[in-house]
Amino acid sequence: MQRTALSFALLTLLVSLQPVAAQTPRVPTSRAEISLSFAPVVARTAPAIVNVYAMRTVQARQSNPLFDDPFFRRFFGVPGGPGGPGFGGPSERMQRALGSGVMVDAGGLVITNNHVIEGADEVRVALADKREFDADILLRDPRTDLAVLKLRGGKGNFAFAELGSSDDLQVGDIVLAIGNPFGVGQTVTQGIVSALARTQIGITDYQFFIQTDAAINPGNSGGALVDVAGRVVGINTAIFSRSGGSQGIGFAIPADMVRVVLQSALDGGRSVRRPWLGAKLQRVTPDIAEGLDLPRPVGSLVQSVTPGSPAEKGGLRVGDLVSAIAGQEVDDPDAFGYRFATRPLGGTVAIAVVRQGRELSLTLPLEPAPETSPRDETTIGGRSPLTGATVVNLSPAVVEEMRTVDVDQGVVVTSIEEGSPADRTSLRVGDVVLEVNGLPIARTADLSRATQAPSRIWRITVQRGGRKISAMLPG
Repeated sequence: MQRTALSFALLTLLVSLQPVAAQTPRVPTSRAEISLSFAPVVARTAPAIVNVYAMRTVQARQSNPLFDDPFFRRFFGVPGGPGGPGFGGPSERMQRALGSGVMVDAGGLVITNNHVIEGADEVRVALADKREFDADILLRDPRTDLAVLKLRGGKGNFAFAELGSSDDLQVGDIVLAIGNPFGVGQTVTQGIVSALARTQIGITDYQFFIQTDAAINPGNSGGALVDVAGRVVGINTAIFSRSGGSQGIGFAIPADMVRVVLQSALDGGRSVRRPWLGAKLQRVTPDIAEGLDLPRPVGSLVQSVTPGSPAEKGGLRVGDLVSAIAGQEVDDPDAFGYRFATRPLGGTVAIAVVRQGRELSLTLPLEPAPETSPRDETTIGGRSPLTGATVVNLSPAVVEEMRTVDVDQGVVVTSIEEGSPADRTSLRVGDVVLEVNGLPIARTADLSRATQAPSRIWRITVQRGGRKISAMLPG
């Protein structure tokens, strides 16, 4: 009986080992197996990857710790304080930024990151074949951190890469990152798609990134994330790093968003026109999910709906839970924002909502945000702390463009002259001026009038990022 049991146990062990033996690594048996490589993909794509050099002139002042003291600057009139250059005055120097880009058509259109060329006075593009061209900035889109360049000169017929569909990607797919890290020259790294639809990264307005462990380093920004078919599925834009170098967590902007920005440039636009929702959405927390008796904390809760907006026209209501758009599930407001922003203008889109426990399908029109009042762009003159700021009237289009939140009155700052009083008061682009010396500001004309009268003390209230800030400043 013991021998029978032992024989049965040995037989069972041998049977259980068969799959392991079948998976034992083996030596390649042919030249074809030895030669497996990504080289054909690189050969097809690499000629379309370019280096982008951005140059801008900046003011530099002498290295003296006294110049960092605000009181010293103000009293002696050195740079950063009123009264002109004074001693220790500024000198000009050229600041250079290096990044990568992708040629996306034979005529010389290049996609890169906006942060690579931001503030540049001059942009130059170097091709993989060593030719170099000056480039014009056709379109900048800070909301996605993308920019479109156009090469000057050349005879066209440039090597270009095909844009793929980022929606076709799956976690685990092999991808290549191509760019110019640290300025060492064109470099290819390989990895996999580590995650999709990464939100809450805090890089751009539209948070829906492809995460990869392909090595991405400074200088790779604007370069291509390529699938094994040689199609560009993303634009490498950021890394998560404690050291400044690659630690296996890189993020790329999906190709479907890149296509929207590129199409706007091809249509001759100076900015990207996207569908406007006209509703504020809130993330569903575990507490909210419990209160609404939801099985899990996913979806987007509608907090407010703007009258006359596409959301109102489509029947969206406060308290609705948005769960899908065009048949694709959306787990949070970032995912919904990306899916909605990549829909083409015109026509409609279906969204799925849960309202008081019932599932509904709503149809929303895909319309751009309207400019309900003229911008009336105005640069503030005179002698006030706001002198040198350029402001425009509010409208849904301006609110979308400038990314202001929870505001329905005031004028928004669109630019600030360097070294001006407005610059020295730490006013920021995107601030909404609400009140000056007790006078409410509804239009740019109101602000112009309010800043013309001299005052020894200026009381100014602005809204910044949802917060009201009041300050008293000397005249």
